[in-house]
Amino acid sequence: MKNNYLFTSESVSEGHPDKVCDRISDMVVDSYLSLDPESRVACETLTTTNKVVLAGETRGPKINKEELISKVRECIKDIGYDQEGFSWKTANIETHLHEQSTDIAMGVDSKDNKDEGAGDQGIMFGYACNETDELMPAPIYYSHKILRLMAKDRKSGKLVGIEPDSKSQVTMMYENEKPIKVTSVVISTQHSKDLNQEKVREAIIPYIQKSIPKNFLTDLNPEEIYINPTGQFIIGGPDGDTGLTGRKIIVDTYGGAAPHGGGAFSGKDPTKVDRSAAYASRYLAKNVVASGISEKCLIQLAYAIGVSKPLSIFIKLASGDEGKVDKVKKIIEDNFNLSPRGIREMLKLNNPIYEVTSAYGHFGRKSSNKGEFTWEKTDKVDLFKQQS
Repeated sequence: MKNNYLFTSESVSEGHPDKVCDRISDMVVDSYLSLDPESRVACETLTTTNKVVLAGETRGPKINKEELISKVRECIKDIGYDQEGFSWKTANIETHLHEQSTDIAMGVDSKDNKDEGAGDQGIMFGYACNETDELMPAPIYYSHKILRLMAKDRKSGKLVGIEPDSKSQVTMMYENEKPIKVTSVVISTQHSKDLNQEKVREAIIPYIQKSIPKNFLTDLNPEEIYINPTGQFIIGGPDGDTGLTGRKIIVDTYGGAAPHGGGAFSGKDPTKVDRSAAYASRYLAKNVVASGISEKCLIQLAYAIGVSKPLSIFIKLASGDEGKVDKVKKIIEDNFNLSPRGIREMLKLNNPIYEVTSAYGHFGRKSSNKGEFTWEKTDKVDLFKQQS
């Protein structure tokens, strides 16, 4: 990649139809894990005009369909949908969850494998860089922040006339692989019919200024701030576009700044390495960068269904740090159990912590005393510092 370039990342709000689905699917995961931490869940959700459909496989406690449907309505209400085309009160909600395949269960639960096998084959990536305090790529981090602040004020009543479905996009100029300024921002947001586009722009511009450091905005041309560039955006959410779980995987991770293994996270319990190993690889990469070993770290883990150990561990550091890769790899191999069970225990993933991950990115978030975002901790820095 050239040292000087423009790079763009996008985010979508919790009211985007795909994110509504991610939220509902993760609510289902949490509902099962809260009753039995060893539950198995793979839940997909579809939304369209005033309709929600759940489908997938579970193993664990029996949860009454009406209870799940009630929780779906709570999700929709919290997001903010009470519109003619999609309302928490009137939406038709169907659930078609059934028992997990015995073949999959056999591979995961083999008694000859004390660490348990992976729930599927696949590759997972983790990434960290020093572009922000949260060790995330700057374009995706600021794209998320704009929408997160908008949603907060919308729900509190401070941002009036703006509806739940929104998208953001931030383009940054890089020199010598470092972000130096924002060159354009795009925000498309659903709004009430009472707001014209001038009022929408007036309401949204402050969120750009609150979300992005001033030094990045100094040279931003006002003409390169695009607010609802196609015009009005009144019909939105699942009424405007069908939503599905797992269609925003680049939004969920690094905004395209790093590879993605292809698997979605939402709706999956942590025996699925699509989710847990992606969290583990981010945890490792973030601690490597936080230790000062390198300004960037990309880690890939690979698994086979029914096999506990990773088939491979790939590590890539920033240019000039290639000589440190073997030592970093040895530290990881000697100190981290990257079997599915080892990851779950290390990051405490069997807790009902997933609904909050469903919007504004699974990475670059703050770990909490509720057990959320444990993979964002930098508590292994001293372990890696010997190589910095």
